Amino acid sequence: MNTGGYLNFNGKVFPSNKLLISPNNRSFRYGDGCFETLKMINGKIILESYHLERLFTSLQALQFNKASYFISDLFKEEIMELAKKNRHKKSARLRITISRGDGGLYDIEDHNPNYLIQTWDLNSVTNRFNENGLVMDVYTKAKKVCDDFSHIKSNNFLCYAMGALWAKENKLNDVVLLNPHNKIADTTIANLFMVKDGVIKTPPLTDGCIAGVTRKYLLKCIREEGMPVEETSISVDDLLQASEVFLTNSIFGIKWVKTIGKSNYTNQLSAVLHKKFIAPLFG
Repeated sequence: MNTGGYLNFNGKVFPSNKLLISPNNRSFRYGDGCFETLKMINGKIILESYHLERLFTSLQALQFNKASYFISDLFKEEIMELAKKNRHKKSARLRITISRGDGGLYDIEDHNPNYLIQTWDLNSVTNRFNENGLVMDVYTKAKKVCDDFSHIKSNNFLCYAMGALWAKENKLNDVVLLNPHNKIADTTIANLFMVKDGVIKTPPLTDGCIAGVTRKYLLKCIREEGMPVEETSISVDDLLQASEVFLTNSIFGIKWVKTIGKSNYTNQLSAVLHKKFIAPLFG
């Protein structure tokens, strides 16, 4: 993945190696902020309205000052210009990181959102359904909390970071994360769906999963199609007994899971869902 040589911080473009935050930055100190990961193809942000809705919901929950700037044409132009400057305009991964700025826990200096835009080159393989299924397992050393903020893509990503390290150490593609009640939350980089007894199931937001954009879009599509689907708590035993498991996120859309531990899965439905609902988004 080719990292861009430039970034945008609060509307100004800098070389990507320039230091921009102080040691007192609350995001650096406490993880106080959130981020959005987006996919852009030929200058178009995929599911843009879904991302903006989640961003504003997150900013409101985290008590930032209202920032209508993010829906302005100028902000979109900044994203496009940065991708162009980084030569990532054809296909790019975008990240918008929001932080509150400097201050201690009780002496916050400013509630206005600071924003950092970065772009990375994306290979066209991310547009295709994965031929080789993912190899995964369940991670138990950290638990994803269930509270009013657990659905936010927070800058405090420790649980996911540790899960990703464990996955790499054990030569896995990803790992399943549990909440304190030992129910499935999500994975380090995606939301999780499974198929059992002909019903598509995914954990509810109340079980600690990120409010994924592709998750929300796919649930809408599945319901409009009249297919049986449930947002319901999923135990590890439920997951291991499923016939099919697949993951969703904004970059790859849908990826099917081949194995979790010793359980094996097919990709019959996930391939159909990708072809019907994801492939048209990616063109």
